[in-house]
Amino acid sequence: MDKEVHILVMEDDEDINNLLCQIVQDSGYNPQPAFSGTEGLLYFEQKEWDMVLLDLMIPGMTGEVVLQKVREKSDVAIIIISAKEEQLTKVDLLRNGADDYITKPFDNGEVAARIDVLLRRYKRTPPISTLTFKDIVMDTNAKSLTVNNTEVILTAREYKMMKLFLSTPKKMFTKENIFESVWGEEYYGDENTVNVHMSHLRSKLSEANPHEEYIETIWGMGYRLKT
Repeated sequence: MDKEVHILVMEDDEDINNLLCQIVQDSGYNPQPAFSGTEGLLYFEQKEWDMVLLDLMIPGMTGEVVLQKVREKSDVAIIIISAKEEQLTKVDLLRNGADDYITKPFDNGEVAARIDVLLRRYKRTPPISTLTFKDIVMDTNAKSLTVNNTEVILTAREYKMMKLFLSTPKKMFTKENIFESVWGEEYYGDENTVNVHMSHLRSKLSEANPHEEYIETIWGMGYRLKT
């Protein structure tokens, strides 16, 4: 690496946090320990990071919520380090923005190797900052959206919904998927919340280009981009 590498370590267990920081330091990088989700996000806002090591069971807020909040603002490399072993958990986290997943208890050498591999990958192939579909262009760095060469002003949740669709353009999302991804809370069947925001989003897209339909309803199932 040509510049110093800064890695944020979010882990509430002091011994494990110290061990991870030592692994990072022994690899020639600069660690910053954080012992809660809240503390970690405060550090995250203060500077640019090259990587985040994230435990799922941290206090303050869940690791899943931290992952979502980090991904809303950055394409930084993220490795989940957790005792959760369910395959579904791993798949969901990777789909929702994690780059790698290491299960506790871990091997020190494996952690060091995974960090090196992921940093090399990010150096070689910078994260994509533009998402496109038809005449929609989303700049994830500027958090802007244009449709038919017209800028569309979205609310924060409308932006998150649109980014969700654009990130996986062939996927069908249920209302539960959308609510838990955008609101970061458990879904209890409040369809009206999703319906209202979806209606506003569709109206804004239609206003920018009334001759195109971008989001289709799959009745009884959910929504997806209309190809």
